[in-house]
Amino acid sequence: MLPTVGDLLGLDVVRRGSPQVVAGSSGLGARVRWVHVLELADVAHLLQGGEFVLTTGIALPSEPTLLARYAADLAAAGVSALAVELGRRYVGALPDALVRAAAGCGLTLIAFEREVPFVDITEAVHARIIDAQLEELRASERLHEVFTELSVAGATPDEVVRQAATLAGRPVILADLAHRVLACEPGSADPTRLLAGFARRSRAVSAAGPSGAAGPSRPEQPGRPGRTAYDEASGWLFTPVGARGEDWGRVILVCDEPPTGTDTVLVERAATTLALGRLLTRHRESLDRQAHRTLITGIITQAHADPAEAAVRARALGVPVDDRQLIAVVFRLSDPLGPLGALGVSAHARVLDVADVAAAACRTERIPALVGTLDDARAGAMLSLSPQADPDRVLTSLATLIRERLGNDQDGLVIGVGAAAGSIRDVRRSFLEASQVADVAAGRPDIRERPLFYRLPDLRLRGLLHLLRDDPRLQTFVERELGALLARDQDTDLISVLAAYLAAGGNKAAAAKNSHLARPTFYQRLHRIERILGTDLSSAESRTSLHVALLALEAARAGEAVRG
Repeated sequence: MLPTVGDLLGLDVVRRGSPQVVAGSSGLGARVRWVHVLELADVAHLLQGGEFVLTTGIALPSEPTLLARYAADLAAAGVSALAVELGRRYVGALPDALVRAAAGCGLTLIAFEREVPFVDITEAVHARIIDAQLEELRASERLHEVFTELSVAGATPDEVVRQAATLAGRPVILADLAHRVLACEPGSADPTRLLAGFARRSRAVSAAGPSGAAGPSRPEQPGRPGRTAYDEASGWLFTPVGARGEDWGRVILVCDEPPTGTDTVLVERAATTLALGRLLTRHRESLDRQAHRTLITGIITQAHADPAEAAVRARALGVPVDDRQLIAVVFRLSDPLGPLGALGVSAHARVLDVADVAAAACRTERIPALVGTLDDARAGAMLSLSPQADPDRVLTSLATLIRERLGNDQDGLVIGVGAAAGSIRDVRRSFLEASQVADVAAGRPDIRERPLFYRLPDLRLRGLLHLLRDDPRLQTFVERELGALLARDQDTDLISVLAAYLAAGGNKAAAAKNSHLARPTFYQRLHRIERILGTDLSSAESRTSLHVALLALEAARAGEAVRG
């Protein structure tokens, strides 16, 4: 850690000059990046901030206004302190104009009452600064080793956050873009106090922006320059978490004082490890499952420029696609283990088991099929049925066998079925339908006895938003539309008022009646909502945008309830 101005005043070589702080004593805690001996009146353009400036004052102007400008320029350049040796230009004391100007602009001004070789001061201070920088490099190397080991070991997000908090000796929080806490290690702090009103405080930091930067991100770290920042008001040092240009959360280090360079390295290394952990596959799949998964993924993502290529690959895997009924099936786990859902290793292992059981059931039923995992919550299958086959009968028999073989492990399993496709070109649409059906069904915890499988109901907008509820882009949209209201919705349930108004199609009287509120009270709350959101509820476009955001918020909360 770089020394402060106060630290330098305690050095023997500096004390030999009998230093006296004559202005700006509140700046003694400022960090010193370097020491400069400057005998020029116009020096601000030569400085970069954090310098401890030494001078005899022989080149300083005599006019009070010019002295004041000199002090102001140094303060604006961000110097840590100005130390002037008495005896050559100034005898006994520094000019009142310089002292007043330094006090006015917050510049720490020091007078050396005795002569002291500046070279001795620069050598001593620079040695200490270099030692501090070497220590930071050693600490950075230690952090690199620790987090590299965590990445290689496939550590869970909880383990990464716990290790980061241990290394920092302070609380560390992992949150998503909807300001939900995914993992938290409070250390010695009170968890209740640490997380009280977290979403509101997190939104406030996001809305206001950082009040002070923690230093530039290093090129090898996950963020681009300036993305790691420190918010002084909250005491949070935070950096985004994501990969491939898409952020999905952020790591927060709760500081009780301004962070050091080592703290910045720590949160960035933690973010890198979390991002890698989400990308890496933690369980080996059989060669069969890998080949099927690759082809299914290619079909869904349209990776094959020519559908004929996908058809050739399917036939090569023993699955005919010409003159067949091609039906997509998605197996969805509605209760991913742990608060991180798809980030958990156990969830992926369960999905892999479901894929293996489904593949074996297809072989038993003599159904040619591609079967593979889609992600840590879903497995998918493309069934190839003859034109004469009855899809309902085949699906009933297959789903029954899969559930029987899974036994107790079928708890939380939802099977979604897409519409039959007549060619490989249309299978992607069937998969999207099946996935949407499974996701919406998984978000319906009120259903006690689930059917063997679900087909596409009239999902409309609610189903689409439920499918996309964990998409960072949708979360960002919800925060942009409703964030101000969510942050202030504490005393009165303004969200419920807005929902009732939109559900009534903009009919205020009907909405007030449905909300069991007097019309004046209901209207007053609508006006308050308009002020908070800065929007006009009489605008059809505004109501539509807010209605979509509310449905997305409802889908996200339903997803949280399902995850437990």
